[in-house]
Amino acid sequence: MPAPKEERAGVPLSNLDEELFADAGVTKRELVDYLDAVRDPMIAALRDRPLSVVRLLRGQDKFMQKNLPKYTPEWVPRTAVWAEASHREITYALCNDRRTLLWFGNQRAIEYHPTLMTVADHEHPTHLIMDLDPPEGGDFAVVVRAALLVRQALTDAGLDGAVKTSGSKGVHIFVPLDGSDRTEDVAAATRAVAVRAERLDPALTTTAYIVADRHGKVFLDATRSGGASVVAAYSPRVRPGLPVSFPVAWDQLGQIKPADFTVRTAAALLGNGDPWAGAMPGPFRLPADLVAEGHTIPVARVAAMHEGKRRARARRAVGE
Repeated sequence: MPAPKEERAGVPLSNLDEELFADAGVTKRELVDYLDAVRDPMIAALRDRPLSVVRLLRGQDKFMQKNLPKYTPEWVPRTAVWAEASHREITYALCNDRRTLLWFGNQRAIEYHPTLMTVADHEHPTHLIMDLDPPEGGDFAVVVRAALLVRQALTDAGLDGAVKTSGSKGVHIFVPLDGSDRTEDVAAATRAVAVRAERLDPALTTTAYIVADRHGKVFLDATRSGGASVVAAYSPRVRPGLPVSFPVAWDQLGQIKPADFTVRTAAALLGNGDPWAGAMPGPFRLPADLVAEGHTIPVARVAAMHEGKRRARARRAVGE
C-alpha cells in the first residue's frame, strides 16, 4: 500500500521516508522536520532576500535553482530581478513564511542561498562578508587561526563581525552595515580587509584567487559582493549527514568542529533563540580609508582571468 499523504501548514508532503541522496544518512522527513524546527531564525535570515536553493532530486545530481519553476504555488512570495549576465529577468522566491519554507523542503531544496541585498534596496548590501576556505587536506584549526586574523583586521579598522560555520570546511564572517555604503564600496572594503588580514600572517593566509597559487594556505575569499549570494545561517548543506551552517561565539570557535552542527543536532543547540541575530554587532559605516584602499586592489576574478590568459599565452609560446 502507498504511504498515506501528509500535510503541514497546508503544504502536501510526499516521500518523506526516503533518503535524500546516496550516503546522506538523512531522510526527507528529517530535513522537513529540521526546517520547521528552526523556521523562525532561518526565515529571519532569508526574509525579503531573493533566494537561490540547491535541490537534489531522486536519481539526479544537485543543482542550483534561481528561477522559480512554473508549477510553484501562487502563494509563494516572489520578486523579479534583471540578470545582466544572461540578459533576462529571473523570478526569485522570497522565503518569508513557514509555508514557503516547508514547500521548499518538500521540493528537496537542501541549501538556502539568499542575496546580500533585500528587495527594498538593490544598491546597498546589508553585510560585508568574508568566506574562509581551508587548503586541501587542511584541518579546521587553520581556518580558526585565519578567522582570528580577519577579526583583528576588522578591529584595527574599527569594525567587528559575527562568525558561523559554512556547513562545509570553512567559516563565514559577516559585518553588518548601516545601509549607507554602495555595492562597489562594500566590495572594495572586503578586498582591503582580506589584504590586511593576509599581511598579518602571509604564511597562513592568501588572497590568491587561482587555486594553484595558494600553496596550502587558507583562502580569504573577498568575492562575496554585488549580486553574489551566500549560504544562510541555519541552512543545511548537501553533505553526508546534512551539516548545517551555524553561528559560533568567537571565544568558542577553537572548541568546535563543523560536524558538530547537523540537521539532527542544531535545533536542540538553538533552543528558542536566534544566536546569529544576537551575535551581530554594529551596524557600521565603512571607514573611508578602508574603502579607498580597496579601490586600489584589483578585483580577484578579473585579475585571475587576465592572469589565466597570460599563462596560456606563455604556454603556447613555449610550445611553439
